[in-house]
Amino acid sequence: MALSKIYSIGLMGLDGYVIETEADVSSGLPSFDIVGLPDTAVKESKERVRSAISNAGFEFPLKKVTVNLAPGDMKKEGPGFDLPIAISLLLCEKEIVSNISEKSVFFGELALSGELRPISGALAMVLSAKEKGFENVFMPYDNISEVSVVKGINLLGAKHITDVINHISGENPITPAYTDEKKLFEKAYINTFDFADVKGQENVKRALEIAAAGGHNCVMIGSPGSGKTMLAQRLPSILPQMSFEEAIEVTKIHSVAGCLPSDTPLITTRPFRNPHHTTSPVSLTGGGRIPKPGEISLAHHGVLFLDELPEFRKDALEVLRQPLEDGVVNISRVNATITYPCNFMLIAAMNPCPCGYFGDPKRRCVCTPASIHGYLRKISGPLLDRIDLHIDVAPVEYSHLTDKNKQESSSDIRERINKARKIQQERYKNHGIYSNAQLTQSLMEKYCVLGEQETNLLGMAFDKMGMTARAYSRVVKVSRTIADLEGAENISCAHIAEALQYRTLDRKYYNR
Repeated sequence: MALSKIYSIGLMGLDGYVIETEADVSSGLPSFDIVGLPDTAVKESKERVRSAISNAGFEFPLKKVTVNLAPGDMKKEGPGFDLPIAISLLLCEKEIVSNISEKSVFFGELALSGELRPISGALAMVLSAKEKGFENVFMPYDNISEVSVVKGINLLGAKHITDVINHISGENPITPAYTDEKKLFEKAYINTFDFADVKGQENVKRALEIAAAGGHNCVMIGSPGSGKTMLAQRLPSILPQMSFEEAIEVTKIHSVAGCLPSDTPLITTRPFRNPHHTTSPVSLTGGGRIPKPGEISLAHHGVLFLDELPEFRKDALEVLRQPLEDGVVNISRVNATITYPCNFMLIAAMNPCPCGYFGDPKRRCVCTPASIHGYLRKISGPLLDRIDLHIDVAPVEYSHLTDKNKQESSSDIRERINKARKIQQERYKNHGIYSNAQLTQSLMEKYCVLGEQETNLLGMAFDKMGMTARAYSRVVKVSRTIADLEGAENISCAHIAEALQYRTLDRKYYNR
């Protein structure tokens, strides 16, 4: 009887946990069993491991083979346990001589030839391994670019199982990988849409600048062809550059979801997610038997753009309420409750009516008042309250389209936004928040003090527009952002007046 044990890392959401891969080879009829709550992909690793060991020039034991993935009460999924299972079996049979440190972990999928294939979630696994005190990580070479920005741990990428064997036996050590993250940020704003392409729509550009400066949600209302989608696509180009910590967090989410581009070792551009209006609630929030991140988590630290907002399923829109407030989404299943971060900006676009031309100065609306009312009511009041800015987008004039004057570029707008964000970061540095949109009620009372005139103006608007308490808070937060863009210490009546004009749905459509 022979027994061996090495370590691997499993994932539950974005959090990793240590898995002990134990192999036991004993006398008896030839068999190969994997225990420890494996899913189908893990069970099928028996055939991959058997062929990979044989094709790598080693002999697979014709005995009773048992592999245990501990702890036994945690569900194991995916093909990433192929490599630790194979190495533990070779150690068990003394096919290789090794002095593997207990500070080493292994993960990777094996091809039948013994080659190592990349897996999803590598960055989350490496970060978890580092947090738990491991010093060496053996993984597929194709995952190296994704994890090479992690410091303080030896990242050992292998193209074939023999590369791992040669390293741990001392014959041909693998050189640890490392990447300078500063070089990855050099192209953060290359090949992005630019606001210089947008003709006219100065009022909408101003509103989107305010949204970007304070991290506010907004909805654009206008007739078809007025440029709503074009404007939304350019919003990421004026958002502040992500910090290294933000980039790591975003990359980790995309890695776990299995949608990290192979040529993108680190996501340095803020995400822009644009799901179709037929998207289900599960696709938005995340889910599955073992929940994966949804669109709102993939938009973390970036933008979630919902085009044709009233066309989305009502139950899909309603699931956005809690994530918009909390910045996290909790997904409960029988075996676990998983929390994914989703601190995103919601940018939505919609027509004012089913035909799209209600209020259009040149085209006649053919909708009845009842159909317009029913169309707008697809967006519930509670969801509407969570959207800070409502922007009217008028059709573009011909004179604007033919204007040859150079428009303001995204880089110029971004400079003003960065100044406003720096003011907010300095102001809230001791409170764990980074933008005005994250202000709590107690912090609003401290940093959004209103004078007598400002209080009276806001009070009149509150009564006339039928605002809720949440809508009132949104107006105050937007006013604070407008003041920050001007570099003003206090909120004035002008700031409140401008914030109030960005409540179109309250003033023009819903309060009719």
